[in-house]
Amino acid sequence: MKKLKLIIVATFSLQLNYSQNLSIESNLDGLILNIGETFQAESFISNLDGNKTTCERLIYYQKDGAFNVGAAIDPTGLLVASEPGIFEIVAVCVGMEGGKRLSQTFLVGVKFPKASSIDFNVIGELYTGNFAEVNSVAKYADGKVKSDVNFKYQSSDPAIIKVDDLGNLKAIKKGSSVISASFDGQSVSKKINVKNNPVVSIDLSSESEGFIKTGDVINLSAQLKDKKGNILSGIKPKFSFSGVSSNKSTTASGLISDKGKFVADLAGEYVINASFGSTSSSIQVRAIDRDIKKEIVKLGLGEVFDRRTSDAWFFEGTDGKDYGVSGTWGSDGTAYFWDVTDPTDIKKIDSVQVDARIVNDVKVSKDGKLCVISREASSKRKNGIILIDVTDPSNTEIISEYTTNLTGGVHNIFIYENHVYALNAFANPAKYYVINIEDPKNPKEVGFFEVDEPGSAIHDVWIEDGIAYSSNWKQGVYLVDVGNGIAGGSPSNPVEIGNYRYDSGANHAAFPFKSKSTGKFYVIMGDEIFPQGVDANTFNETAGYLHFIDFTDLKNPVEVARYEVPGHGSHNYWVEDDVLYIGMYTAGVRVVDISGELMGDLYKQGREIAKYGTGHPDGYVPNSTMLWGAQYFKGNIFYSDFYTGIGALKLLDKKKDNSNTNQFASDQTLKEALGAEDLLDFFQILASPPIE
Repeated sequence: MKKLKLIIVATFSLQLNYSQNLSIESNLDGLILNIGETFQAESFISNLDGNKTTCERLIYYQKDGAFNVGAAIDPTGLLVASEPGIFEIVAVCVGMEGGKRLSQTFLVGVKFPKASSIDFNVIGELYTGNFAEVNSVAKYADGKVKSDVNFKYQSSDPAIIKVDDLGNLKAIKKGSSVISASFDGQSVSKKINVKNNPVVSIDLSSESEGFIKTGDVINLSAQLKDKKGNILSGIKPKFSFSGVSSNKSTTASGLISDKGKFVADLAGEYVINASFGSTSSSIQVRAIDRDIKKEIVKLGLGEVFDRRTSDAWFFEGTDGKDYGVSGTWGSDGTAYFWDVTDPTDIKKIDSVQVDARIVNDVKVSKDGKLCVISREASSKRKNGIILIDVTDPSNTEIISEYTTNLTGGVHNIFIYENHVYALNAFANPAKYYVINIEDPKNPKEVGFFEVDEPGSAIHDVWIEDGIAYSSNWKQGVYLVDVGNGIAGGSPSNPVEIGNYRYDSGANHAAFPFKSKSTGKFYVIMGDEIFPQGVDANTFNETAGYLHFIDFTDLKNPVEVARYEVPGHGSHNYWVEDDVLYIGMYTAGVRVVDISGELMGDLYKQGREIAKYGTGHPDGYVPNSTMLWGAQYFKGNIFYSDFYTGIGALKLLDKKKDNSNTNQFASDQTLKEALGAEDLLDFFQILASPPIE
C-alpha cells in the first residue's frame, strides 16, 4: 500500500503525550472511504466516566508523510480520499489545562476501486533461454492509470514459455504461446513468439581500466555477436555483479543498471557480468574508498536562544560587507539582521517586527538593497509579504506590504528579476502568486500558477534560469516557464513545462543545479517526514530522502540517486561547485560530494565530506539540533538552527596523522628507490585495500 493518500486540512503536525485519564474519541475511528469521497472529522475529549467535552484547539495530521496546510487552528479535519490504502490519522488537542496536550491515532482506510480494463506488453523480442520484461497497466473508471500491477499470468504452453508466481516469463524453446493475464475481474490474452537465441559471444569492457573509487559511475560496453562474428543490434544483455568487500565485517554492495552503468558503494573487488541466455562475459574492477573527508570547524554563532529561528539568507550589502537575515517561528513576528563580515564574530545589528507569529522565509535581492519576508498567523489575518529597505542593514526600514490574495499566510518566497514568487500557504487549489516589485513602494500582482488537483499543496518554490521549480508534496515538483522562453512563459503568463512525482508524497523542497563536472542538470527533491509528528518544544524524529532527478531532458526526468542519513530528514540545502550543503534537521549540517555522474545510494558510497551538530546547552531546546538550512557563502558555510540561531562553519583539509611517522620512508627516499615517475603508482598501491 502506498503512503499518504489522504489529504488532511491541518496547521502543523504535533505528536503529544497521552493522558491516563482522558482520551480522544472521533468519527475517524474505523472510517472507510471510497476514492474521491470527502469527510469531515468530528472529535471530542472523553474521561474515564464517559463524560465528553469539546476541544477548542484541535489539529489533525497524516502520520506517515506530508500534510496539507489548511485553516489555522480549525477544530475539524477535512479528509479527501485520493488514493487507496490504510493510513494513520492523528487528532491532537492542544492548549489544555496546565499547558497539557492530548493525541490519539486512528486508522482510516480507502477502498481500492475496481479496474475497468487491463493490458500488458512484453518489452522487446523474446529469445530462448531469456526472461521477458513485462509492463502491466490497469485503467480505472475515473481515468487513472496504474502501472506495474501484480497480474496473475498463465501460459497456454509452458514447454515454450514458463510463467512463475511473480509474473516472470521465461522462454524455453522456439515457438508461440498464449499468455493470459487477469486482475480485479478483468482479463486479457496475447500470443507471444519465441525466437532462437542468436548470441554466441559477448565482448564486455569498461572505461575504468579496472580501478575505481566508491561512488564513481562507470559505463560498460557489451557487444553481442552471432556465430559469424557479426555484432547484433537491438539485443541487450542482462547486467549483474558480485563482490567481496575489503572490510570483513561488511558485505560488498553497489548498483548496476540495465543500461550498463555500475557504481560501487564499498571498497572491494567486484566481478561485473553481462549475459544473454547461457552466453556470458565478465570483467573485474577494484573499488577503493573515496577518501574525501575534511575537518569542519565552528567559526561563530549568532545566538537566538529565547525563540525559534526559521530560515536565513546571507548576502553582500551595498557597502561590500557581508550580512544575514533570519526569521522567527511561533513568536512575535521578528526578523533579525546580522553582520557576518567576520564569521568568527557574528553581530546582531538590527531587527524588524511585524504583526505575525511566524516569519518563516526571508530573501534578499541580488543587489543587496531589498529584503522580503513572509508573514503568517497575523492577529488580523492580514498576512502576505513585507518589503524592507536593507541598503543599510544596521538601519533597516519597512517600505511596504502586500496582502492581496495572501491573507491566508505566506510560507515561502523567492525573488527573481524584480518579482517575488509568494506561496500562499492556505490556497486551495495550491498556488503561488507572482508580484512585481520594480517599485517596492507599490508592489502589484501580475500572475499566478496553480495546481488544480484535489488535495494539492505547495511548500516551496525556487527559480533558476527563468524556470520555477515548485515542491508540491504528493504532486512532486512542477517546472514552470516564468521567463526562460522555452514554452513562451513569463511572470505574467506562467506556462507549465513538466512534472515529476514519486511515491512518498512528501516532497517539500526542490533545488535545481547543473553539475560542474558533467554538465548534467539535476533537481534535488527532499522529503519532509515526521514519523511521530512535530513538537516544536522538544526533540523530534525526522526521516526522508534527498532524491536526485536527472532533468537534463526536461520532458523525460528520471531519478538516478538518493541520499539519506538513516533516522534523519532534511529541510533546506544548497549546491556550490558540485558540493551539497544540507540542513539535515536532527543530523545537523551535512556536506556531500556530488561530483561526477550520480547513481545509487550516495550516503553508502562515502560521499559525505563532513558533518556538524549545532546543538547548544543554552538553546531554546538545550543540546538539540534542528537545522533548517545551510548556505555556502564566500568560502564559509552559514546555517540557521531552529533552537540556536545562525552560525558559520569552515571546511579544512584533514590534518595528517603523524602517529606512525616512522612507518614509511620519506618522499625523497621513495623517489630514489622507485623513480619519480613511479611514485604515484606506489601511493595508489599503498592506498588500495587488501584483497580478501
